[in-house]
Amino acid sequence: MSTTAATTTLTTGAIPDIAPVTEHPKGATWIDDLRAARVVWKREILRFRRNRIRIITSLAQPILFLFVLGTGLGTVIKTPGNFKFTTFMFPGVIAMTILFTAIFSAVSIVWDREFGFLREMLVAPVRRGAIMIGKCAGGATVATMQGIIMLVLAGLVHVPYSPVLLVELVALMILTATMLTAFGLFLAARIQEIESFQVVMQLFVLPVFFLAGAVFPIARLPTWLGTLTRFDPLAYAVDPMRRSVFQAVHAPPAVRRQLSPGLSWGHWHLPVWFELGIVVLVSASLLGAAIWQFTRPE
Repeated sequence: MSTTAATTTLTTGAIPDIAPVTEHPKGATWIDDLRAARVVWKREILRFRRNRIRIITSLAQPILFLFVLGTGLGTVIKTPGNFKFTTFMFPGVIAMTILFTAIFSAVSIVWDREFGFLREMLVAPVRRGAIMIGKCAGGATVATMQGIIMLVLAGLVHVPYSPVLLVELVALMILTATMLTAFGLFLAARIQEIESFQVVMQLFVLPVFFLAGAVFPIARLPTWLGTLTRFDPLAYAVDPMRRSVFQAVHAPPAVRRQLSPGLSWGHWHLPVWFELGIVVLVSASLLGAAIWQFTRPE
């Protein structure tokens, strides 16, 4: 099958008379794989752009957390100098937006499998891994776009619209979205039904979110709970976002010690570059595991 036919298969759903392939087909090249990944990525973007209801509803929960839960917790958790608790929660809410959008994007692979469209993609003469890479890139792009929309609310929680801060946050969102989309694909790679994925999602997604310290400070947590946060990969993405925000708002040292102490292993205070290295490593590991599961014979 030619490269043009492969692309047509992915975009239009035409089903040629050929069995699904698990290995690199004869005559196909890495260029074909990249082109297939690009088509899958573009499909995810088009689905996002055409579903305006999804864009609006996916922002409802983060806004509720930020302004309702954040304001409520702010009356209970006293901060030095009357520092706004919603400012503290802003990076965590961005992470929440990315988390749920990325997982929702990953569920599309289960949807495609259940309704037959995935079979149409698998008959294309490209590696199955190219499909997963395209899915990951598409889901990460969509999740990052949702996170960028949340940046519009920064001024309402006293976070400045600093160009440097915005660039830093967008870069961190891209890394976070890639990791979380890979996590979703890892969960969805072998699941056959939407209902099963929803159960798995509830089992993993909420613990990942809450243990990341997105909505409460981790400075004074009990030892057992503080230990669990160190095993949550999302915590290593939320902390750099919060450090950037606290640096931009010029938070007093007392506020930083209480609300943004950073992560530490024992007595070692983790630097930002090390936290981002963990995010990259986890992203690559999860994506590799997802591709391995997806390419296994069913």
